[in-house]
Amino acid sequence: MTVTENAFLQGNYGPVDAELTATDLVVEGSIPAELQGRYLRTGPNPYTMPTGPYHWFLGDGMVHGVELRDGRANWYRNRWVRTDEIARAMGEEPVGGPTPPMYDSSNTNVVGHAGRILSLTEGAMPYVLSPTLDTLCRTDFGGPLPAGLTAHPKIDPVTGEMHAFSYWFAEPYCIYHVVDASGALVRTENITLPRSVMMHDFAITREHVLFFDLPVVFDLEVQPFPFRWDEEHTPRVGVMPRNGGDADVQWFEVDRCYVFHPMNAFTEGDTVVVDVPRHATMFESRGALIEGPNRGGPPALHRWSFDLASGRASDETVDERGQEFPRVNETLLGSRHRYGYAVAVETTDALDATGCVKHDFTAGTSEVHDFGPGRSPGEFVFVPSESGTSEDDGWLMGFVHDAATDRSALVILDAHDFGAGPVATVHLPTRVPFGFHGNWVADPR
Repeated sequence: MTVTENAFLQGNYGPVDAELTATDLVVEGSIPAELQGRYLRTGPNPYTMPTGPYHWFLGDGMVHGVELRDGRANWYRNRWVRTDEIARAMGEEPVGGPTPPMYDSSNTNVVGHAGRILSLTEGAMPYVLSPTLDTLCRTDFGGPLPAGLTAHPKIDPVTGEMHAFSYWFAEPYCIYHVVDASGALVRTENITLPRSVMMHDFAITREHVLFFDLPVVFDLEVQPFPFRWDEEHTPRVGVMPRNGGDADVQWFEVDRCYVFHPMNAFTEGDTVVVDVPRHATMFESRGALIEGPNRGGPPALHRWSFDLASGRASDETVDERGQEFPRVNETLLGSRHRYGYAVAVETTDALDATGCVKHDFTAGTSEVHDFGPGRSPGEFVFVPSESGTSEDDGWLMGFVHDAATDRSALVILDAHDFGAGPVATVHLPTRVPFGFHGNWVADPR
C-alpha cells in the first residue's frame, strides 16, 4: 500500500497544515448564555505527511477548540501538542516535564481536571495545556506513572477524583491510579493480567472499577501498530471494589469481541451493569492494521450485567445499529443513567456517519438526529444545564464536517429536544479532521 492509497490520509481524515486563530466566527441560531467555557477536541494530524505505512492512531496530536462566552463564539484555535519531536520540528524548545516511559504522543483525548487542561494518549505522559491551547509541560501528578496514563480517565462527579489506569508491554500489564480532586496522584494498584492487551478504556461505578481484558494483544512483530486480534485469548471483564485491590478482582468471561469505549456503568445490589458498543472483531487482518480500526463491521450497543453473587455474566443486545463514541450526562457517571448518546456509524469506515443517537433506557426507545447529506459528526459531548430538572436537560455539542464546503462547524443541539434543528451552529474557517475525543471545559466558578 502506498501512502496515497491510505484512506486515513485523505479527505477529512487527512491533516490540516496550519495552526489558526479566528475570532470573526459566523453563528447561526443562538448560543445559550449559560455556556461559559471551551469545547475542546483532539485527534491525529501528522505534522509531516507520512511516507510509509501509516496507522490513523499514530498521527501527531492537534487540539481544536472553540471558546463560548456570553452568547458569543469568541474564538476558534487549533494547535499541535508540543511533544518533544513536534517542538523541535517547529523550531521550539521542548516544554519539559517527566520523561515519557517509552513513546511521546498526545492525540487521543483532552479533559479538564483540578483546574488544568490535560491532553492524553494511552501509554504516554499527560501534557498540560493553557486555556488558549499552548502546550505548557508534561505531568505525572507527582508520580510516578511508570507506564503513562490512559486517554480515558473517569472524573468522579461526587468526589472530584480522577480514576485512571495504564496498560503496558511488560509486567505489571495493568496499573490502576487515583488522582485526587487537587490533582495529586494518591493511589496506585497493580492489576494481574495473563499478558499485555490493548485496554483502551475502562469504567467505574460508585462502588466498582471495571477492566476490559479483551483479545487485542500486544505483538512487536506487527508494525507500525503493534497489536493484533488473538482468537486464543479469553475475553473477560474484571470487577474490582473501588476500595479493593488486585486480589479482590472478580473476573467474568464474555463473548469474543472488542470494546473501545463504554457508555457508563452502575451497580445495583449484587449486579454491575455496563453499556458498551461491542465490535465483533478488531485488527484481525494486516490491511486493517494499516488502514484503520473497523474491519469487523459496525459495533452494536450491548448491555453487560455481572452478578457478583453467582459469578454469572449476561449480555443483552440493546441496539443493533452501528454506533460509537458513547457519552452520558456525566453528572451521573458511575450511577444509573436513563439516557445515553452515541455517533451513528452505518458502514465499516471509522466515522462514516450522518447522525447521532439518543437512547432512552427506561422507555426502551431511541431517536436519531440526522445532520443531513454529506454532513458527518464526530463525538458529541453532553453539557448539563445548571437549571435543569431532568437528566437530559442540557446540550450536546461536537464538530460536524460538511463535505460540500469542506469546512467544519461546532453544532449545539438541545438534548431534551433531540430531533429538532441545532440551537446554534458556529461556522469555522477550516475543516476539523475526523479525530477522537474531547470535552466541554467550563470556566471556573
